[in-house]
Amino acid sequence: METYSYNKRDEYFKRAVKVIPGGIYGHLGPASGCYIPANAYPFFSERAKGAYFWDVDGNRFIDYMCAYGPNVLGYNDEEVDAAVEKQMKEGNCVTAPSTKMIDLAELMVDTVAMADWAFFAKNGGDVTSFAVMIAKAATGRKKTIMVKGGYHGVAPWTQKLGYPGIIDEDVSNNIYVEWNKFEQIERAVAENPGQIACFIATPYHHPIFTDNAMPEKDYWQKVRKLCTDKGIVLAIDDVRCGFRLDMAGSDHYFGFKADLMCFCKALANGWNVSALCGIDALKDAASSVMYTGSYWLSAVPFAAAIACLTKLKKINGPEYMLNLGKKLTDGLRDIGKSHGFDLVISGAPSLWYMRIANDDSLMLHQEWVAECVRRGAFFANHHNLFINCAMTEEDIKYTHGIADDAFKAVKKRHPELG
Repeated sequence: METYSYNKRDEYFKRAVKVIPGGIYGHLGPASGCYIPANAYPFFSERAKGAYFWDVDGNRFIDYMCAYGPNVLGYNDEEVDAAVEKQMKEGNCVTAPSTKMIDLAELMVDTVAMADWAFFAKNGGDVTSFAVMIAKAATGRKKTIMVKGGYHGVAPWTQKLGYPGIIDEDVSNNIYVEWNKFEQIERAVAENPGQIACFIATPYHHPIFTDNAMPEKDYWQKVRKLCTDKGIVLAIDDVRCGFRLDMAGSDHYFGFKADLMCFCKALANGWNVSALCGIDALKDAASSVMYTGSYWLSAVPFAAAIACLTKLKKINGPEYMLNLGKKLTDGLRDIGKSHGFDLVISGAPSLWYMRIANDDSLMLHQEWVAECVRRGAFFANHHNLFINCAMTEEDIKYTHGIADDAFKAVKKRHPELG
């Protein structure tokens, strides 16, 4: 199978590093994005459609990162784009907000089981930060319990002491517990009586570089009861999982009710909007917090989100992605086994994590992922992968073929594997 080359990519990157810190910053860059080796990966896209994007060198990739999650219906979905085009003609960022804001809030309340109201911002981190602020406003308390390894954005409170730019005061009121260790949450609450404002976590544990883990039986039900009994706000960061497990919210999927739910990635198929949904008891606290942004009430992303959610409900997008993801991951696991590789799959099939377990250093896994990318299947080697609704069973077969050839290439390079 032919492998890709990248010539224009390097020309663009030389320009970028002169005027942009790191050339491409954050999780989409070759450094933070853990592109190992960097020469296997595209850096810049030229266009995208459906399940695929094309880089500046004309190489086509089936995209299992889905723009790190926002691509849920397929790039340039016709129904979403039509709603966007219509709204652009009517207005977008206007002094008085469009009533599209009301339409989207009503749709969120009708869709998300726990929701009595909705608030809109731009990024996932906007609404996770707002959730914690609301919890503190409502309770008058200052401490937050978080799960070790959890990711809630890049605001200072979400990061760790010792990271560049983070000082003691940013994180001094955070208490960290291990995932699925309910007794650690109980202990933290007991050791800090009347001081815990919020427990925030993802609906299942999906850190980087580590197998994902589902909640143990009754874990969330026990957490819910403890929070209720102790007056603690239960906030769920559904930014990554939202609408890939259950249209009613991932708390609903796991059989409990959150007080606050944060959404972003799959909300508007790539248009920039995030949402915080909450219960009536926290509505006044939410209203009391000064929290806004220059573009948070823009109408075009609201129109995109309405079209996206409406279509996801119509086609039962979560079920489609879960089923297609299972076919993909079952096949990848079997293909790996046929070549002597133990490909461990964890998490939900619609946003799964994988690693080759033959080598604890992850070097073999990085090699295999790089070989897949060189052949046109864009995986990341350290992060959740995503399914979108534009993918088909033919795309899955195509990906299996790439994976098979990539396993062969790694096996040939490592005769010691037998």
